[in-house]
Amino acid sequence: MSDTEPVVYAIPMRTRFRGITVREGMLIPGPLGWGEFCPFPEYDDNEAAGWLATALEQSGTGWPEPVRERIAINCTVPAVDATRAHEIVTNSGCRTAKVKIADHPDSLSEDLARVEAVRDALGPDGAVRVDANAVWDVATAIAHITRIDRAAGGLEYVEQPCRTIEELAEVRRKVDVRIAADESIRRAEDPLRVAVAGAADIAVLKCTPLGGVRRALRVAEAAGLPCVVSSALETSVGLGAQLALAGALPELDYACGLGTTSLFEGDVVTESLRPVDGFLAVPRTPAVPDPELLLRFRHPDPERVAWWHDRFDRVNALLGTA
Repeated sequence: MSDTEPVVYAIPMRTRFRGITVREGMLIPGPLGWGEFCPFPEYDDNEAAGWLATALEQSGTGWPEPVRERIAINCTVPAVDATRAHEIVTNSGCRTAKVKIADHPDSLSEDLARVEAVRDALGPDGAVRVDANAVWDVATAIAHITRIDRAAGGLEYVEQPCRTIEELAEVRRKVDVRIAADESIRRAEDPLRVAVAGAADIAVLKCTPLGGVRRALRVAEAAGLPCVVSSALETSVGLGAQLALAGALPELDYACGLGTTSLFEGDVVTESLRPVDGFLAVPRTPAVPDPELLLRFRHPDPERVAWWHDRFDRVNALLGTA
């Protein structure tokens, strides 16, 4: 296998996460190293264009100079039982935990137990944040946030409890918990113009779908809010771009959601980007995939590999690149 050829990978997940059990994507070589193109399958070509722009910036342009050398990281707790949630946090070394909630309509009792276990594992000085992935209506969000905040002994924030900016603003007025906007920013028609300041206290930025480090920095400036950089579930190759964004932001007051390689059964680099004592170093250059690991995790389905190559060609044409 040549190191100048794109590689389509398939890596099993340790736990079902965001509805998937296998993470797929494409690693793309360029003059400065490797980039990662991994939009989720349900995203159309227009939305996938930002993901490819990030990969091309990483592999062909490079990143801005960082203003810090390391990033505080939150551990990520999927929708698992309370015992497993406690184990994840205890073994993470992180002082902040992001807990997935609301993964089905009757999940509240499970969510409360999971959040209580996370608080117990962190102790009173740790920070607990939760992510509802925009599934609640306003009334449900207000009621559930109140109960989850109590179970957590105080939440740092709730990420994207509802779908629309208007709903976020209404929830924010009626709960005594910070609200963070994620999907409302990155899935907006124009992330540079979405008016989140009145609807949220924190902007969650995902460099990969936003089109690269430089564009994400402009989005952060336009949002005018404290920022948290969060993973889009990349391998260590793509995660480097997220760390580059976190390293380049002028201010960074909150731990970032970049500890997600622990959710995978493997990685494409020898030394996976995993937090040490709750921190990750900011890379200067993209991670280099290991040839043996590329072979191990190369997608086994020729039809699926062809699907990714066709998708790359279409999206590349949209970007107007050769």
